[in-house]
Amino acid sequence: MYKTQAHPRLLLIYPATHKLGWVKYFQLPSLSLQQVAAVTPPNWEVTLVDESQDHIPNGSDFDLVGITAMTHQAARAYEIADQFRSDGVPVIMGGMHPTVLPEEALTHADAVVIGEAESVMATLLDDFLGGRLQKVYRAPIPQDDKLDIPWSRREILAGKRYLTTQTIQASRGCPYDCAFCTVTQYFGNRFRYRDAADILAEIRSFPRKLVVFLDDNLLGDPAKARPILEGMAEMGVKWGSQTSLRFAEDRELLKLVARSGCIGLFVGIESVTGQFSTLAKSGGQSLQADLMKRIRDAGIILETSFIFGFDDHDQSIFESTLRFAEECAVSVPTFNLLTPYPGTKLFQQYQQEGRLLHREWSRYNHGEVVFQPKLMSPEQLYRGWVEARKEAYSLPSIFSRVWKNPGRRFTNLAYNLLRKGPNDRLKSADSDELSFCNHMEIVHNADAEKNYLESENAR
Repeated sequence: MYKTQAHPRLLLIYPATHKLGWVKYFQLPSLSLQQVAAVTPPNWEVTLVDESQDHIPNGSDFDLVGITAMTHQAARAYEIADQFRSDGVPVIMGGMHPTVLPEEALTHADAVVIGEAESVMATLLDDFLGGRLQKVYRAPIPQDDKLDIPWSRREILAGKRYLTTQTIQASRGCPYDCAFCTVTQYFGNRFRYRDAADILAEIRSFPRKLVVFLDDNLLGDPAKARPILEGMAEMGVKWGSQTSLRFAEDRELLKLVARSGCIGLFVGIESVTGQFSTLAKSGGQSLQADLMKRIRDAGIILETSFIFGFDDHDQSIFESTLRFAEECAVSVPTFNLLTPYPGTKLFQQYQQEGRLLHREWSRYNHGEVVFQPKLMSPEQLYRGWVEARKEAYSLPSIFSRVWKNPGRRFTNLAYNLLRKGPNDRLKSADSDELSFCNHMEIVHNADAEKNYLESENAR
């Protein structure tokens, strides 16, 4: 049995996969660890360490260590866990990667949380203090449309510098069950929302006006989103989030989104053609172009994500995607390499077909080819991705789309120029190379995008 202290000490760690330099000040903090801290009983002393900002402290100062990890963080998370355990400090692990590969994580941890930690954390900590810590704590998969989570503990970030600490989550879950995503099977097959009054009360507690929603699809259920938007419209806040283009089909909803203070939205187009194209599912390219124009005309910066590497993609996909993005004057285009994450149907398919090139998890980062494409070589996929990013972030391309976006031109230009540097530094692969490890400096640009494909909702 653990020798009870008046105030046992819990260390929560968000691993870093590479040095960010000054870019770390434009990152967002881990909301998941803030919420883990919020459900931790008050008799515990909690310290949060973000490795991009902090050094890993001495293990002797803590009684228990909790580490979260998405797939690209897994290798580093295991290194940290092994060090603490070698010093005799027990480790618990959670997050998306331990959720989908708990047996692997248990080779580096004393216990693993599968799914959302809020419902199991109190039991886990009580078991730890009572000397009965279990190997696995499995959160139930939600079956309703209600989301009940505490306000995050932002004060635990004191002394750290981020773009903003005013991040919030209004919803989880998704009904679409995409082959490349893990959200539906672990976090529910419907949009689950917090009570609007609770969300608005938390926003009112923020000292500044900028708010970032870390939702997979904030506007997925317009009926539940409307009270949130109406409340924000009365506050004078500015906010950004992630959603789908479909909301703009409702012109009145779009007006409300703009009136509520929205300054930017991240949307996933995925592919301009084929099976995984959201365009084909929602009216085709002409309708999507019209929806994008509506959003731009409302003064909202639109960051649009495209993925290269689906099975129906050949080398023509790069040019067709660039031309579509150019014609639609996307405010900020984002191009990612398809990544078959563990726990997805895509990973299972590629594993069965023998198409995974390796399981070096740090390279599952949207910036390296980790599987054998169907209609081109890994080198061709990587090279096409590099060239598309470079062309999209050439100065003529940047100025052209900024000019076509009437709202927030200065902000839009600044954002594009910030993206230009990392894209310029991308290196093309030699024809006989399968190892693309020399471009990790661009991974930080995909950190916000990873939430779309590999949800951070798991704790």
